[in-house]
Amino acid sequence: METGILISLALYFILMIGIGLWAWRRSTDTSEGYLLAGRNLPPSVAALSAGASDMSGWLLLGLPGALYAAGLVEAWIGTGLFLGALVNWIVVAPRLREQTERLGNALTIPEYLANRFPGKATALRVVSALIIVIFFAVYTAAGLVGGGKLFETAFSGLLPGLGMSDYMTGIWITALVVLAYTMVGGFLAVSLTDFVQGLIMVTALVVMPLVVMFGPGGEGGGSLADVPVEGFLDMTNGLTLIGFISLMAWGLGYFGQPHIIVRFMAVDTVAKVKTARNIGMTWMGVALLGSIGIGIAGRAFAERNGIVVEDPETIFIVLANLLFHPLITGFLLAALLAAIMSTISSQLLVASSSLTEDFYKLFFRKEASERESVNVGRLCVALVALAAIAIASDPDSQVLGLVANAWAGFGAAFGPLIILSLTWQRMTGAGAVAGLVTGAAVVIGWIALDIGVIYEIVPGFIAAWLAIWLVSLATQKSDKPVTA
Repeated sequence: METGILISLALYFILMIGIGLWAWRRSTDTSEGYLLAGRNLPPSVAALSAGASDMSGWLLLGLPGALYAAGLVEAWIGTGLFLGALVNWIVVAPRLREQTERLGNALTIPEYLANRFPGKATALRVVSALIIVIFFAVYTAAGLVGGGKLFETAFSGLLPGLGMSDYMTGIWITALVVLAYTMVGGFLAVSLTDFVQGLIMVTALVVMPLVVMFGPGGEGGGSLADVPVEGFLDMTNGLTLIGFISLMAWGLGYFGQPHIIVRFMAVDTVAKVKTARNIGMTWMGVALLGSIGIGIAGRAFAERNGIVVEDPETIFIVLANLLFHPLITGFLLAALLAAIMSTISSQLLVASSSLTEDFYKLFFRKEASERESVNVGRLCVALVALAAIAIASDPDSQVLGLVANAWAGFGAAFGPLIILSLTWQRMTGAGAVAGLVTGAAVVIGWIALDIGVIYEIVPGFIAAWLAIWLVSLATQKSDKPVTA
């Protein structure tokens, strides 16, 4: 059985690396080519790249696991995400695409902020780059945890001769393949692999729930009502107002995710943003419904067949191994790897771009050549990946927990800042710095003090918004921004 799975996975890895090599020959001669693919992405590629890099292994591990464990009430996370993504495409995407090119042809979010608020340019670039690198190390670690869980669950004892656990073997294999095509092919490679990975992901998310319910073995899992847990199919079961706000608040995170909104900057024209939005939201709606279906149908199947799933976040892997031919199982596991790798590659590239453009070129080599900048960017990709591997090395890590922390950090630090910088003419550089620091600090403090009560993105987002508004009003006369 493992031979068939390995064949499918090997073909998938070869395809990803092949795309990276093709992109290397097309778009890595300049920083704009390496970091934004020359701002020439077709709408379909930009849309699926944004979706695939957004969802990560969370879509096939974290969300199905939450639904498997707690029931349909967890679907509110998906609802909040869908609404947040839609508003992000409408409000942020066209404005960011236009303003980043007009204001100095900014290649990174920190560079855009520096051009928008030149009086605080250095502070904005340094603080925002620090936040990006710190939270992306955690976010990337969440993806590597998914890779580790995949190998630990699907290939137990497969490579004992390496002297590592299956979990760490999975982490290293996942990281090395991503590094191969990201370091070589840059943003174009990441975007094109995201496009292919997005197609693989949505196919798996449609097929698996249907097979669980109606295919071979459907007699054991066709009825969703047989889960012996009271309120399992009730979206309001045990739901409090605070709980509802916390679940829906996941949507607030979209406005501040650098690896997602950078796709808006790369669409070839502003006019095509609407087309990209329609494609992206359709993909996202289908993918979320499939993810919810896997969690719910998977629990019904497990209960009716007496299957014990020790880690709910592995239900996708368990079902893939039980219900499908090895070659198809390999395709499904490739879909999981696609979800994981698409996000990791995007995060590594954005973190690398901040280290290169907002640290190296700002403080060490202002006159660095295009070739030097690209090579330094490749080195930074590897450094951030090593930091993420160290964080992910704990086998007890939970994908959803790590993603939640990083998502909140970015959403609170950058969300209000991006929205207001694009829509409020009276915002100042001092207000921008205050929002960045306040949002990140509140989220980190909320997590460190284990306050709980409500998802940390809510107090962080509100505090950052207030900080921007109050400080901007207080500094309008002395701190003049560039008109948006």
